[in-house]
Amino acid sequence: MTITQMKTLELEEGLEFMQRGIMKLKNILEGKGESQFSSEEYMLMYTTIYNMCTQKPPHDYSQQLYEKYKEAFDEYISSTVLPSLREKHDEFMLRELVTRWANHKVMVRWLSRFFHYLDRYFVSRRSLPALNDVGLTCFRDLVYRELSSKVRDAVIALIDQEREGDQVDRALLKNVLGIFVEIGMGQMDYYENDFEVTMLKDTAAFYSIKASNWIVQDSCPDYMLKAEDCLRKEKDRVSHYLHSSSEIKLLDKVQTELLVTYTNQLLEKEHSGCRALLRDDKVDDLSRMYRLFSKVPKGLDPVANVFKQHVTDEGMVLVQQAEDAASNRAESAGGLQEQVFVRKVIELHDKYMAYVNDCFSNNTIFHKALKEAFEVFCNKIVAGSSSAELLASYCDNILKKGGSEKLSDEAIEDTLDKVVKLLAYISDKDLFAEFYRKKLSRRLLFDKSANDDHERLILSKLKQQCGGQFTSKMEGMVTDLTLAKENQNNFQDYLNNNPVVNPGIDLTVTVLTTGFWPSYKSSDLSLPAEMVKCVEVFKEFYETKTKHRKLTWIYSLGTCNINGKFESKTIELILGTYQAAVLLLFNASDRLSYSEIKAQLNLADDDLVRLLQSLSCAKYKILNKEPNTKTVSDNDVFEFNSKFTDRMRRIRIPLPPVDERKKVVEDVDKDRRYAIDASIVRIMKSRKVLGHQQLVLECVQQLGRMFKPDVKAIKKRIEDLITRDYLERDKENPNLYKYLA
Repeated sequence: MTITQMKTLELEEGLEFMQRGIMKLKNILEGKGESQFSSEEYMLMYTTIYNMCTQKPPHDYSQQLYEKYKEAFDEYISSTVLPSLREKHDEFMLRELVTRWANHKVMVRWLSRFFHYLDRYFVSRRSLPALNDVGLTCFRDLVYRELSSKVRDAVIALIDQEREGDQVDRALLKNVLGIFVEIGMGQMDYYENDFEVTMLKDTAAFYSIKASNWIVQDSCPDYMLKAEDCLRKEKDRVSHYLHSSSEIKLLDKVQTELLVTYTNQLLEKEHSGCRALLRDDKVDDLSRMYRLFSKVPKGLDPVANVFKQHVTDEGMVLVQQAEDAASNRAESAGGLQEQVFVRKVIELHDKYMAYVNDCFSNNTIFHKALKEAFEVFCNKIVAGSSSAELLASYCDNILKKGGSEKLSDEAIEDTLDKVVKLLAYISDKDLFAEFYRKKLSRRLLFDKSANDDHERLILSKLKQQCGGQFTSKMEGMVTDLTLAKENQNNFQDYLNNNPVVNPGIDLTVTVLTTGFWPSYKSSDLSLPAEMVKCVEVFKEFYETKTKHRKLTWIYSLGTCNINGKFESKTIELILGTYQAAVLLLFNASDRLSYSEIKAQLNLADDDLVRLLQSLSCAKYKILNKEPNTKTVSDNDVFEFNSKFTDRMRRIRIPLPPVDERKKVVEDVDKDRRYAIDASIVRIMKSRKVLGHQQLVLECVQQLGRMFKPDVKAIKKRIEDLITRDYLERDKENPNLYKYLA
């Protein structure tokens, strides 16, 4: 075997050979017609450096080569790169910089390959900066530090030119800004500190000047168009040449100058601000306003406030219109104006709910603004009626036969849905429930309901909105009526199977459950003999069904069909039970005085006056009255009017309407007292000891879903509970209450 001893390569010889390779690389970079490195040349360079690093000491020249590597860059930059950059300015300097940076990276790549053995062993063993980092650091220390501020100013000048509408070389800007990023070698410090900070200041100054001019000369929509365009263009700049990390900071600066600074001036512009846009239904402009201000912290608050105020004002206009129409009753026949008011409120809600959904992207802040606005005018007294009553009347008008609202089934369902949504804004939901129950009872008892499905539909919607307790009585009424029809069929079967039992009159009885229905006045009416027999027959039948239930007869809700035999013809009269009882007295007597009628029927004066008024002073004069005046007094005498005639063979004789509002309000007030009592006891039972303010607050919170309890009323109920020994005052502190078990 033969071992060949390699000749030791001395430093000067190796460096000279290496220098030739570096010179060739420089010539290639400078475009001096030098051919590219062949694989043989590359291998020779690599091997030479490898050998110089692997010779035994003292001929291991790794340290000297590492220093030479850095010198090569320093020398090239100082002699060639910097002079070429110093003689150029503005855009030309930027182009030259991009070229020099690209060349520098090529030089780093090639030299790092030649010196690769250093990286693998010498650098890692000594924990020195890698060759690639050394190459980039040379450029940073010599070129970047000297020129970065000039480069930054040149870039910002080009950006401003572009903002003014000039065409600029975006690729050049992207490449220049890439240098700021790359020079950080994985960190963004150089880009942020040496470029971004100044660029953001310049952006703020640029848009500050623009905004101060636009706010004076442009309308709100025009200003917003410009602002939106500016923001879009700035976003575009980020995507084309700025670093993506600048986007949030840049847009924030633009928004601050264009929107935040001028929010109030913009929204309150006299003929084109937010109020004007709402007034003139400028949907696109409102959508743009939302898009712009939604990106600004708390930017939507002032827009929502304007929206709330505008909707409130619109609602108050409707309230005023209803008031004006009500004071001029000649124009509004029998409460139709109130129906118009509710319909207009529904239309208003539809309109602005569409704004919330479409223009304001269903944002919760606008839902809240709409709710608060509607709560203001939906709780006003309109033409002497509360909105709770008006809403109940509106439902009644839709659901009863012959109502003024002629709507298709689909439209009725849609309208009922909207009414229930309006109910959410009304604080006196318990008052609505009571009025609605009164009207529902009339529809059910007098067969005035147009469609049972619609009745059930609105109850299910109310249940969804207000809870099961809210609708339990109403649902009970609907169920009760179904059972009552079944009961009536059983009664008919009972009569058919017992021919001996004959009431002598066609009789229909509706049996109801007391707890579900509104309370009705029952009187000790002395029924005529014909009617007494009917009542007895039904009582006998009912006792065969149940022994444990007591029947209370509500004659005021009954109707009778009786034949009136007049000289010209027989006319069927449809009357209330009381009216029929009065007329049946005239089968036995031709003339009866007021006091005789009163004695025979055992009625109170108020009721009797109403009855006699309907029969002798109204449209159909079935009785003649002496003296012939418009009002009934206790000295009057009545006789059957045999000469009465009418073109119809069947007529309904109505009773003068009774204002039930007072009774409903009284009932609700009574229920509220119980509810407040129950709430106070519930709270105190769990808390044992509580201060006055806290008790009132918790009570208001508990009851707020159904009605807004008056603080004075709560105070009064607390006093009442103290006298009834449910609570006691603390001896030391009178504002502290204790629960007494």
